[in-house]
Amino acid sequence: MSSFSVPQKNNLEFLGVSSETGSFNKQISPSNFTTCPMDYKALRELVRQGEGKYLEFKLKSNHPEKIVREVVAFANTGGGRLLIGIGDDRTIKGLKYVDEDEYLLVRAIEKYCSPGIEYHIDRIPIGEERDVLVFTVLPSEKRPHYVLQEPNPSQINTTLVKKKVVPQKPNNTLVKKTYIRVADKSIQASWEMREILRRKNDDRNVKFQYGDKEQKLMQHLDEHKSVTVDAFASVANISRNLASKTLVLLVLANVLEVHPDEMVDRFTMLRMG
Repeated sequence: MSSFSVPQKNNLEFLGVSSETGSFNKQISPSNFTTCPMDYKALRELVRQGEGKYLEFKLKSNHPEKIVREVVAFANTGGGRLLIGIGDDRTIKGLKYVDEDEYLLVRAIEKYCSPGIEYHIDRIPIGEERDVLVFTVLPSEKRPHYVLQEPNPSQINTTLVKKKVVPQKPNNTLVKKTYIRVADKSIQASWEMREILRRKNDDRNVKFQYGDKEQKLMQHLDEHKSVTVDAFASVANISRNLASKTLVLLVLANVLEVHPDEMVDRFTMLRMG
């Protein structure tokens, strides 16, 4: 058994983000995302680019508790901009009551995001007493950030009292979920992704041992190019928990890269260069 220690574009120029492509290992490191002055001309250029990894459109501020998922996803990944008042078809409609919309969204970010997220807001007048709100979210060193959500009623325990079902108060009134940005979507992060985000900023060298399970993993990747947690657990005949922790460790050691997905994350050998 051997022991190893490994030291820990779309057209994004206007966004201030490096156009370098690469593995998610690189993408979850703070990007070169920077802020820049916003005016109507700059807004039109952003909208023309369309939604992507660093840009999301929302027509209205309805359900602000859901909009904060986009804010959390940007902070967890590499920063980005959330434009409120833009349709999915890239029409610039704006908001008529921009003060109310901004107030509701700011309160929602304060209430539902944990830990706090660094961002700033621009108002872009578009005429006819309408404005577009631009939330610029900076990449964070405090990852993972979570959305605090109301629990699903089906998750609340109930008890029978005189033949009536009475809900019991849960220990915690809010459920923590985290989101990441993948292409033009914000998806819920797996346990593995949360661990990678949490430990990615650790400057200490990552150590791992190359043993039987790692050898079986490399053989599987030679044949199939990618692996899931469940597939690794099966081929190595180990528990899912151990398979999960091993894959996370190898991502942190820059041996593997992770490809998060709404259905199931996949892991591949890290591409060099």
